[in-house]
Amino acid sequence: MGDTIQFGCSRRAILQAGVLGIGGFSLADFQLLRSQGAVRSSSASNSVILIWLSGGPGHMETWDPKPDAPREYRGPLGAIDTNVAGVQFGELLPEQARIMDRLAIVRTVRHGSGDHTKGNHWMLTGFEGPAFNAPDNREQKRPAMGAAVATLCGPNVQGMPAYVAVPHLRGGTDNLFHYAAYLGGRWNPFVVNSDPNERNYGVRNLTLPNDLTLERISDRRTLTRDFDRLRSGAETSMRAMDEHHQAAFELLTGAQARDAFDISRESPELRERYGQHTFGQSALLARRLVERGVTFVTVNCVPWDHHGSPGQYKTEEGAKLVIPPLDRAIAALVNDLVDRGLHRKVLVVAMGEFGRTPRMNSNAGRDHWGNTFSVLMSCGAMRMGQVIGRSSARGEFVVERPFDPQDVAATVYHHLGIQGRSIAFRDHLDRPMPLIQDGDPIRELVG
Repeated sequence: MGDTIQFGCSRRAILQAGVLGIGGFSLADFQLLRSQGAVRSSSASNSVILIWLSGGPGHMETWDPKPDAPREYRGPLGAIDTNVAGVQFGELLPEQARIMDRLAIVRTVRHGSGDHTKGNHWMLTGFEGPAFNAPDNREQKRPAMGAAVATLCGPNVQGMPAYVAVPHLRGGTDNLFHYAAYLGGRWNPFVVNSDPNERNYGVRNLTLPNDLTLERISDRRTLTRDFDRLRSGAETSMRAMDEHHQAAFELLTGAQARDAFDISRESPELRERYGQHTFGQSALLARRLVERGVTFVTVNCVPWDHHGSPGQYKTEEGAKLVIPPLDRAIAALVNDLVDRGLHRKVLVVAMGEFGRTPRMNSNAGRDHWGNTFSVLMSCGAMRMGQVIGRSSARGEFVVERPFDPQDVAATVYHHLGIQGRSIAFRDHLDRPMPLIQDGDPIRELVG
């Protein structure tokens, strides 16, 4: 699938319109889907920041505390009131508690699995993935939301990447499924691979070695293109790598991309407001990127897998390590988006692959729990200041309004003007693979 613009429509509108992949789609397909509402031009410059909490945050310590439950369930930490009457957060989230009116908490997402591998795939793609102990446990079955968005929408500003990961995609448990699968390597995330909180922060793919000039790079690119013509029948994986390298080259030669990644241009006061830690500076960089035209940014915040067993944090010590910086980062990000007039255009989502067991284990930790857990969203174009769904008194199961990972994904796509059920990709075997099969945007958020 090339980048050719046809039919007098923008690439974003055309790619958003129909069944993609082998065989493409026709003008009739595009016109039909547009008439059915599968494409909404009013969302053309919207973007998403996904705060990915790999390992699984405990819902009892974050957005669904149970202060009245027995101690072995409520855990070692308390609950605090928010600025929305009747809503409480865990005691380590005071900054988010102050802006609950700008947040929405979906407390009843479930997929029923305590398998990190399955859970990661489920929450990042909307579809169940392979089990941890399966022979194909590293095989991504469906494209991640970010990759699908990159394919359908492209960047909001020409010359910027559509999909970026900050600071990296390493770390976390079975954190494997952020990529494009059968969509092709061009739609994989551009990974910063450098911590914006470190003094030596720099995006290596956007920095030329001392002995290279753009002219020399251009000459090499011409030679590479000639070789590409000779090996047009190469394997899919090789072509995908070439596409990804081409995208990196286009970034390298564009000054606006290098400027967008340069967090040193932000004021010291604002950087301090986000927090001088990886969570905070990565969130600030994400805001900088969406403001300059990136459509989807994943901020990878780790670690969240707190069993309390040897070599792992107990619930209390893990929570005190990771929740306060996350609290500060999200609150600063949301307030910054509001101050800049971006809050309606940018959807912030914070989630992991599942929650933690409501009952504490014998090691003062919590294990894996996929029967109910929380997802945070913030976007001024949606209905904020509400909790959606109710879990049981001990945080074990859904009592009201169960949601599937596809409902979460469908809500993300809805914000970007994508009607997921009207769009399918074709995989390597030319089979149509729906973007959303059963899920719907969460009506309490979107109306």
